[in-house]
Amino acid sequence: MNMEDLFEQRYERNIGGITQAEQELLAGKRAAIVGCGGLGCYSAELLTRLGLGHLTLFDGDVFAPSNLNRQLYSMEANIGKSKASEAKKRLLQVRSNLSVEAFDIFLDEDNSEEFLVNHDVIIDALDNVKTRLLLEKTANALAIPLIHGAVEGWNIQASTVFPGDFTLSLIYHANREFERPSVLPFAPAFCANVQVAEAVKVLLNRGHLLRKKLLSVDLLNWSFEVIEL
Repeated sequence: MNMEDLFEQRYERNIGGITQAEQELLAGKRAAIVGCGGLGCYSAELLTRLGLGHLTLFDGDVFAPSNLNRQLYSMEANIGKSKASEAKKRLLQVRSNLSVEAFDIFLDEDNSEEFLVNHDVIIDALDNVKTRLLLEKTANALAIPLIHGAVEGWNIQASTVFPGDFTLSLIYHANREFERPSVLPFAPAFCANVQVAEAVKVLLNRGHLLRKKLLSVDLLNWSFEVIEL
């Protein structure tokens, strides 16, 4: 198959779930994914295959053996290599014309606004409270919707945070951190699917959002709860 035919057919199975006009709208959208581990790589993969126009990836960490159980782009061959840069390589194999930037850095108070400006949505794929709250603060300042996700063991949670909501500030306390949780491999994949679905609904302005709500799912006991915040 030549490249012209490939690009023409790439999104044909999207149509019906979304319209052709919505597909074209997504092609002009930009998403920032903060964290390229369990949640971030699944989110990046889904948005790439969906047809989003541009992805910006952030992660200052490298792959370690403990990532192999759950992180999509963690391989034995790339242990010690940058998560963000390796994610970019993979995504360009999926879609060679993807506009994607990878920054091998951690976002902080000094650089977050500079790097996150000019995006349409931000995916929270982090694993610590301090940076999550910084991300919420920055997204609020830049007036960008933020899609939150977190996992532990068999459990996931997700929420969509619009400017002015400060949902994460309700969920987390600034001075509280959690011990490194167990994470089973299917939990990040499940959570990332929820996050990407929320991101697409935000970008297309359709459907019901988890705004001012927290979705809590226990995959072991099939318990689903939407908590009003």
